[in-house]
Amino acid sequence: MSERLTSLAEAGVSIWLDDLSRERLTSGTLAGLVTSSSVVGVTTNPTIFASALAKGHGYDEAVGRLAAEGVESEEAVFRLTSDDVRDACDVFADVHAASDGVDGRVSIEVSPVVADDTEATVDQAVRLWETIDRPNLLIKIPATRAGLPAITEVIGRGISVNVTLIFAIARYREVMEAYVAGLEQAARNGHDLSRIHSVASFFVSRVDSEVDARLDALGADPSLKGRAALANARLAHREFTQFFAGDRWDTLVAQGARAQRPLWASTGVKNPAYPDTMYVTDLVVPGTVNTMPEPTLEAFADHGQVRGDQVTPHYDEAERTMQELSSAGIDLDDVIATLEKEGVEKFVTSWNELLETVRDNLDKAAQA
Repeated sequence: MSERLTSLAEAGVSIWLDDLSRERLTSGTLAGLVTSSSVVGVTTNPTIFASALAKGHGYDEAVGRLAAEGVESEEAVFRLTSDDVRDACDVFADVHAASDGVDGRVSIEVSPVVADDTEATVDQAVRLWETIDRPNLLIKIPATRAGLPAITEVIGRGISVNVTLIFAIARYREVMEAYVAGLEQAARNGHDLSRIHSVASFFVSRVDSEVDARLDALGADPSLKGRAALANARLAHREFTQFFAGDRWDTLVAQGARAQRPLWASTGVKNPAYPDTMYVTDLVVPGTVNTMPEPTLEAFADHGQVRGDQVTPHYDEAERTMQELSSAGIDLDDVIATLEKEGVEKFVTSWNELLETVRDNLDKAAQA
């Protein structure tokens, strides 16, 4: 067991792996991370699945069966990814039970091509929930304009949700509102609120990548680089502490409701000049999730540091950083709009690559 990762977990951070593949499941490496690295959950997205399907031969047998059935590529992707996520849910079943449902969670995303279609998002979320049929599943829904009412509707049906692609503080407030409105709807529908869980995935490193590039273009003070993402995340956490309080929330808590935990996503460092664990070390705060790609997990296990709460004492500092960035000419609203648009586009590109990979594999299997 990694002492550094154990310390991170003891500091109140749930460690989730941002990766999943058939090979991880069949080889036992995913189960091994539970015991060796304090990993208590897994997140996936179209990019991860596209990479997994394109590598090795772990899916050959399953693809062969689907080809024999004459299944089209989109349905094949649905079945292959659903099977992986169901099996991963089973790997984490004991963690889920031991944590009273808080952890042991596995996320699967609705197709990014429906990101701007509320009804299609709801329909696909329901189908994934019913097909995978595991209580520790989270359905990932992007925090687009169309995604917000879908979140409320899906939560209202008693389905647990991982809200993804959050970059803006203002959008985050809307996400929390959508969650609470969903819980109120779920209560009216007769659902047990204690069984509904949600995380809000606030993206980190991409903020620095976009802001740093703009600072360079402006010829701004280089000391401002590498500060936007942490400040943005810390201010998001302040919103979390303020939102889940008061009479409205207390009424839901009395019915068993659970707060929607902040999840730090995109925590792999993209600038090699920065410490490779900065988006973990500098975002330690109890009651949060950090979902890491394996290189970041390994880096923290090797040399990561836990220095106590690195978020709540820094709210004022984060405010000053945002003011300095604005004074330097950074239009944060435009940064956020760019990142959200690019985030959806990247997932659509990965989704199309995934469909193409599966289509090619189905054709090869049919001809074999």
